Amino acid sequence: MKKFCIPAVLCLAFFAPAGTDNYLIVGTYTGGKSEGIYVYKFNSLDGTFREVSHAHSSNPSYLAVAPNERFVYAVQEDAGSNGKGGDIAAFAFNKTSGVLTFINKQSTNGDHPCYVTVDKTGKWVIAGNYSSGSLSVIPVNDDGSVGSEVKHIQHEGSGPNKQRQEKPHVHCTEFSDDNRFLFVPDLGIDKVMIYSFDATNGSLTPAKQPFAQSEPGSGPRHITFHPNNKFAYLIEEMSGTVVTYKYKNGKLKDVQRISTMPAGDTSFAGSADIHVSPDGKFLYASNRSTSNTIAIFSVNPRNGKLSLVGHQSTAGQTPRNFNFDPSGEFLLVGNQNSDEIVIFRRDKTTGLLTDTRSRIPVGKPVCLKWISSN
Repeated sequence: MKKFCIPAVLCLAFFAPAGTDNYLIVGTYTGGKSEGIYVYKFNSLDGTFREVSHAHSSNPSYLAVAPNERFVYAVQEDAGSNGKGGDIAAFAFNKTSGVLTFINKQSTNGDHPCYVTVDKTGKWVIAGNYSSGSLSVIPVNDDGSVGSEVKHIQHEGSGPNKQRQEKPHVHCTEFSDDNRFLFVPDLGIDKVMIYSFDATNGSLTPAKQPFAQSEPGSGPRHITFHPNNKFAYLIEEMSGTVVTYKYKNGKLKDVQRISTMPAGDTSFAGSADIHVSPDGKFLYASNRSTSNTIAIFSVNPRNGKLSLVGHQSTAGQTPRNFNFDPSGEFLLVGNQNSDEIVIFRRDKTTGLLTDTRSRIPVGKPVCLKWISSN
């Protein structure tokens, strides 16, 4: 970590001009070197950072920021003997101090929730329970606290891989930009389930296209949308594949499948995360296992199809999650088993990444989110 030899009272003013520094919120697996959720100030001019605070939480492996940026919701990826050991914890966030304050928590009525998202109104939190293969709709009160779930959906089925797909495994709950649909990749049943969403009461019902089928044994994990909302992209953990879809009004039509793995690498992909750059020109996808790379693709603006640009070593082990800083100048990678976040500078013309050699030391980082500082 870079250190600044200046009085603490001057640090915020010196750190960056207004609008160039933002809060980086990091979710982790606890135990070892981590105690919960960590907050940093990150400077988008030069990539420098400093730790601001941290909040104790049990295995907050995925985070969601409320639309008003006043609240943060964290899964507590735990399990219980009754099959209902997971929770969603609510925190208030103070933009002046950068401090998270615990509000309350509610059960997800499942084990090992691994994903959480907030709808566009900020009134509903959706949690995906990995081990239970289910999802929960949880209301948000005016003070940011979470209430008891109002809807619980249990997926059914299995896949051909008897070790990984013996039952459903929900891995992502992602809203469409218009807040009308929820997309739920399920690794265990090789489907992206699609639900119509009613923000007035939090109800979920099967959409006209109730699911998008993946290849058997592929293991759908995360889905993301292009900024123009005409295309969607799915990362498949087990096949190491990105699926390109045309998207319109809750419907997905696959138009391409492309590998994320380096040529000649036949190891298990363990693909994890996927994001489109803010300018919509490039797509990035992470591979764990022995590859430990970020695959970089250019996006055809006409049809959304991908062309491989190259691969970047993550300079560490197990890149579970990564994200762009708000400026799009940097890409930060959380290497879970290296206990650090690697900061790459991004070339906006070529999409390629350059290691800045700067590292944020944090135990088992697995989720990176951003909050503006103003």
